[in-house]
Amino acid sequence: MTESHERAGADSGTAEQPRHPPAFAPDSLVLNRKLPLWYQVSQSLRASILGRPQDASARLPTEEQLAAHYGVSVLTMRQALKELETEGLISRHRRRGTFIEPRARRVSPVRLLGSVDAIVAQQSGEATIVLGHGPVPLPGDLAEYFPDCDEVTCYRRLRRDGESDEPTNWAENAVRPDVAARIDVADLERWPMTKVLRDVVGVRISRITDTVEARLADPVTAELLQVPLLSPILHYTGVTYDEEGRVVDVARIRYRGDRFSFSVTVEAH
Repeated sequence: MTESHERAGADSGTAEQPRHPPAFAPDSLVLNRKLPLWYQVSQSLRASILGRPQDASARLPTEEQLAAHYGVSVLTMRQALKELETEGLISRHRRRGTFIEPRARRVSPVRLLGSVDAIVAQQSGEATIVLGHGPVPLPGDLAEYFPDCDEVTCYRRLRRDGESDEPTNWAENAVRPDVAARIDVADLERWPMTKVLRDVVGVRISRITDTVEARLADPVTAELLQVPLLSPILHYTGVTYDEEGRVVDVARIRYRGDRFSFSVTVEAH
């Protein structure tokens, strides 16, 4: 057999098949019957979309498949998808399916109504840089949250838009030392702190109290977020409690005012 025949045989017998991107897989969700189901589903799906692997398929499962996954009706699922379509994260095409918008600009609301999944959603989908971490003496303004601690572990992180590389917000987390000892810093470059605490460390979160207020950018914030000094920002404080009622994390996040809005939803029941 000639060399050309051998090469032809090899090419025909071992040609690589085209590689298909892995299917999009939404995270699981434990529903809270006290909150609107469509809202919980939309926020969980939003977190899954923004936190998906880069090589994952842009096509979502069908309405029926998603409804079965989350354990809700197709009407509820349809309302959740409509919320994400309005936000510009997905586009829906008759007979073709629902697709993630790769170029969607993430001008996101910072919400007060929600669940742990909603908190994860509003922190997901951006490239995260850990600026520094380590134990620090307990700051006086946090003494009420950690009455039994002399120090806390502080994590400072900067988040950037995954496409434009524009800084969008920066966060400081004060975490109980016994909990911080179980955190792998590399995980904080991949996932939000809330997700790491719940899904990696195994903290059983009972509640998170949120406060959002308008402030002016201080010198550190102005430099990190690349905004003018004293320009408007959104300042978020989130206090995370475990099942024993202990505070495990106090997060303080500064959001660029031109990238986020403040949103409150009030239900009439």
